[in-house]
Amino acid sequence: MSPWPRTPPTAAHRAAYADAVRGSFWLDPASGVELPDPQPALRGETTADLCVVGGGFTGLWAALHAKRDDPDRDVVLLEGETCGFGGSGRNGGFCVASLTHGLGNGEARFADELAALERLGLENHAGLCADVERLGIDCELEHTGELTAAIEPGHDDELEEEAALLRRFGHEAVVLDRDAMRAQVRSEIFHGGVWDRTGASLVHPGKLALGLRRAALDAGVRIHEHTAAHDLRETADGVEILCAQGRVRARRAVLGTNAFPPLLREIRRYVVPVYDYVLMTEPLTPEQRASIGWEARQGIGDWANQFHYYRLTADDRILWGGYDAVYRWNGPVGPQHDDHDETFGRLSQHFFTQFPQLEGVRFSHRWGGAIDTCSRFSVFFGTACSGRVAYAAGYTGLGVGATRFGARVALDLADGRDTEATRLRYVRTKPLPFPPEPLRSVGIGLTRNRLAAADRNGGRRGLWLRTLDRLGLGFDS
Repeated sequence: MSPWPRTPPTAAHRAAYADAVRGSFWLDPASGVELPDPQPALRGETTADLCVVGGGFTGLWAALHAKRDDPDRDVVLLEGETCGFGGSGRNGGFCVASLTHGLGNGEARFADELAALERLGLENHAGLCADVERLGIDCELEHTGELTAAIEPGHDDELEEEAALLRRFGHEAVVLDRDAMRAQVRSEIFHGGVWDRTGASLVHPGKLALGLRRAALDAGVRIHEHTAAHDLRETADGVEILCAQGRVRARRAVLGTNAFPPLLREIRRYVVPVYDYVLMTEPLTPEQRASIGWEARQGIGDWANQFHYYRLTADDRILWGGYDAVYRWNGPVGPQHDDHDETFGRLSQHFFTQFPQLEGVRFSHRWGGAIDTCSRFSVFFGTACSGRVAYAAGYTGLGVGATRFGARVALDLADGRDTEATRLRYVRTKPLPFPPEPLRSVGIGLTRNRLAAADRNGGRRGLWLRTLDRLGLGFDS
């Protein structure tokens, strides 16, 4: 049985976040980030060798890859808000090597390529860490490994199988029984876990995004913030990207727009914007910190369909997010959806269920953001405009590390390079598309209901979920 209460959150649960700042902690100077002055919006017409659309991790890495390949290449980057504004500045800061949203998902969908994908993923993670050092980005990078926590009894065999799968692909994985898990992090709801010590780190995502922005500017990338691209057209010798007060004529383009409305209509079939919400505590006192243990500081995620993810920050706050995955009719994305009291109340209630010894702790920040969910849970790729435009989308919440790889592949596709990665079926194929409304909302609502039911029944998946599994249509929190 799930340990989470089925009663409504109390007034005390809601009071714990009532005064919280409504915005991402990672983009608040309180987190230690230095917010730069915005780069000027585009006015008039300009030309470039490469136009990158989107100033999140994918776009920034694509611009940096392009300049590293050819320092003389003229690169323009367009961002509708400011760099890091979207998912790149709102995530949990879990930087893992997997390109397939975990080995289990990878084995189910890309078993024949999984060895290559794991190797490429680990190489990409190592390359990201090396780039952070080379570029002088202080993003609080910690190599903690990642804990998957069983919050119900009876998962011993599954934990052993998960660890064996990790070891088969070169990971150092440790199975923890109930007592060992509770020795790592003091919570009575734990019944075991798997600690993957390989290719799993934590970062301050705001500092990473703004560090990449600074590095791109230093490399000569022309960045225009507050410049939303609203149309893309093929021309005789390239593409044209139209903005409210200007346009870019470029030979090539890379699109990294995450869950925001894409410039290419075809992407909309494959991406569903699902909202995720996060609470961040105030810094723990030394006594509070000692009461929970957590000396190894691992990032943690529940072994459940509706899961929480949580971690410590450099100043000993706890980030607590996930569980609900909120989809709205037609998938709107906008600031009006960043606050969701129903979910924040539930998150607060669950936090104090997990850590009752922290009663009285308050939350300093609360925020939400859209995740670019696709049916295979991992990034997919495509090209348009006679191959001059390439895109990467659908990271489904695990993009902090995978975006560096996704940007590399998208750039190679736009440039027509033949590489090991571009030859993979993983790159050459698309996920199954989501149906149009109203079937989309009905299907997602039913799936969420059945996932919650599975969690209440020891993870046993009913007919609906088994059917989706056979079709390759994934969806969870």
